[in-house]
Amino acid sequence: MHQPSPIQRRRSRQIRVGSVLVGGDAPISVQSMTNTETCDVAATVAQIRRMEEAGVDIVRVSVPSMEAATAFGEIRKQIQTPLVADIHFDYKIALRVAELGVDCLRINPGNIGREDRVREVVAAARDKGISIRIGVNAGSLEKDLQKKYGEPTPAALVESAMRHVDHLDRLDFQEFKVSVKASDVFMAVAAYRQLAHQIEQPLHLGITEAGGLRAGTVKSAVGLGLLLMDGIGDTLRVSLAADPVEEVKVGFDLLKSLKLRNKGVNFIACPSCSRQNFDVVATLNELESRVEDLLTPMDVAVIGCIVNGPGEAREADLGLTGGSPQHLIYIDGKPASKVNSAQLVDQLEALIREKAAVKQALEEQILAKG
Repeated sequence: MHQPSPIQRRRSRQIRVGSVLVGGDAPISVQSMTNTETCDVAATVAQIRRMEEAGVDIVRVSVPSMEAATAFGEIRKQIQTPLVADIHFDYKIALRVAELGVDCLRINPGNIGREDRVREVVAAARDKGISIRIGVNAGSLEKDLQKKYGEPTPAALVESAMRHVDHLDRLDFQEFKVSVKASDVFMAVAAYRQLAHQIEQPLHLGITEAGGLRAGTVKSAVGLGLLLMDGIGDTLRVSLAADPVEEVKVGFDLLKSLKLRNKGVNFIACPSCSRQNFDVVATLNELESRVEDLLTPMDVAVIGCIVNGPGEAREADLGLTGGSPQHLIYIDGKPASKVNSAQLVDQLEALIREKAAVKQALEEQILAKG
């Protein structure tokens, strides 16, 4: 359970989004986006706070107007997490949020307008130490590319991205990342694979408009999983028609499954069958809800019987094997105690939190020693 990931990540240039490094050897960061009305500062701040509790690294906020830009400034004062401003068309909004402390501007240089306007935005980003994300989307390709290709294709997405990359290259600005998103998994994966060989900048991954919580999670896991297995991707957003907090959770679960990022409890649990000696599904659901606030990485095995239970438990930080009349708890791979079904969840939660505290203290000691 503790072996490193075998994935060899693509070499990319490293940039900074506020306090978060993106690209190079930095951990793959997890992003989400607010869906509140930006001018409702209290609601937006509250939503970002919930994302922070889930461990989000970077949050994007839509800024469609000058009123929203003013609200963004108030949000910035209350939030420490790096913030990306989503800007379309009006370059003056980008200039305004640059003054108000934005960490990254998500733009398409092509829809900002004239060369002098793009130059102004880039100059402001350079002056304030702000990075840029070039965001290409299959649903909003340039009209000439739509005419040339007839419909969105991987080649069209890449050509659009390279136009914008060349634009920033001409302005000698390299602090940017690129995304080429599509709702079609095959199109997005092909576009990212092509682009990964053409530029050195970090890539922001996403399957855009993926769908609701269940279908969108599956679609994102397939598309992003294929790319991450290829070593492609430096930061990601799982786009769901759901609570943005769920995007954060799914993002970390995806990275945990590929051993690319460890945050929070990684549960190993059987699907349950007639051999189970306790209700595995109910136990796991209750445990997940109780410990979702924990960000300390650890493996916890919850197995309903003695067939696979001991083997999984020996590889985990904490393990539970169903038995009769009592169940066996393992700590660091060794049998530690027995527990009955009535006390099962309470005792496991207590042990998980105790283990998390020990791990956190040890990590702090290591950091203190340098």
